[in-house]
Amino acid sequence: MTKYVIIVPDGAADEPLEHFGGKTVLEAAETPNMDKISTRGRQGLVQTIPDDMEAGSDVAQMSLLGYDPRQYYTGRAPIEAVARNINISTDDWVFRCNLVTISDGKMADHSAGHISTEEAKALIKELNEQLGNQNFQLYPGVSYRHLLVFKGQDFDVHTYPPHDYIDRKIEKILPRGKGAEILIDLMARSQQLFSNHDINKVRKDLGENQVSSIWLWGQGKKTLMESFQKRFGLRGATITAVDLARGISKLIGFDVIEVPGATGFVDTNYQGKASVAIEALDKYDLVFVHIEGPDEASHNGSAEMKKKAIEQIDNYIVGPVFDALQKYESWRMLVMPDHPTFISSKAHSSEPVPFAMAGDNVSGILHSTFSEVNAAESGFRIDNGFEIMEYFLKS
Repeated sequence: MTKYVIIVPDGAADEPLEHFGGKTVLEAAETPNMDKISTRGRQGLVQTIPDDMEAGSDVAQMSLLGYDPRQYYTGRAPIEAVARNINISTDDWVFRCNLVTISDGKMADHSAGHISTEEAKALIKELNEQLGNQNFQLYPGVSYRHLLVFKGQDFDVHTYPPHDYIDRKIEKILPRGKGAEILIDLMARSQQLFSNHDINKVRKDLGENQVSSIWLWGQGKKTLMESFQKRFGLRGATITAVDLARGISKLIGFDVIEVPGATGFVDTNYQGKASVAIEALDKYDLVFVHIEGPDEASHNGSAEMKKKAIEQIDNYIVGPVFDALQKYESWRMLVMPDHPTFISSKAHSSEPVPFAMAGDNVSGILHSTFSEVNAAESGFRIDNGFEIMEYFLKS
């Protein structure tokens, strides 16, 4: 039986940067193990975001796992609800609820300084006690990432993911459409609660970003997806620190393996993720490893932070897992970002992403280092992102 590994450095693809002398972060980073995969195997481009959909990890990860988001996608928040085992009915609306920092009328920080989970839970608990009722309930998550479930309410709104609108005026990105006034009112009431909160007083004294408001976005209704094992005949497991990847994985029947110290940020436990992935290969046919760090660095506008995250993924995850695969009689490995996240805009992009794969019966024409430019020069492109899985497993 062939063993398969997919490693996703979230948001790693980027544009050429003046900071790196016209190189992208992938080109500037030391990535000998990703380069080994691309030179021994093949690389190309894949369009993970359909033309008519917004660029986000939800859509992109559905694509790279082999599911057409135009068929299965209902919104980001209901996927995360699955990750947290929150029972929702088909009529419920689920919203992603960020804790954010607003300054001078602009979105200053989508994560409120990557607030600790303990502080965040205390704030969400207090919001529930003061604002919650029979129609809606807040559910605490990890750090700045939380959920709001509405019952008995209909929405037809356009919302804005805060991480894609850093430094934009709040008045330009408030919810719009049917039910928007309910969301705006809740956000305003949260601002009143947070304005002089003890947690914010401590954060201010420590020089940390304060929590200004909740931010509601990513809405949707209950998501249903077909089993991966039924579609592809393989048993899979996922290693991730973020609810989005957990939720999609649970929806397709993957087991989710938790790693102590996995944070969803650049300080995550890289070695721990690799060790757990290597161990999982003995039990599962396919292991999916997702690392959020490069994406978060991009949203922070830090090229050096992003470069370091990519290098740590290469050194501590890609290299050890690649070496561990060599003991198996048959194997394949795929490395690819889910979508680009540009340092310049601090936002996601729908541009195609580079991928590199190696293993049994995988060969390419252009044996060059892994980068956006070289992937494009390979001449190999997959326009429907969800077809990458079929190609990876069966070509």
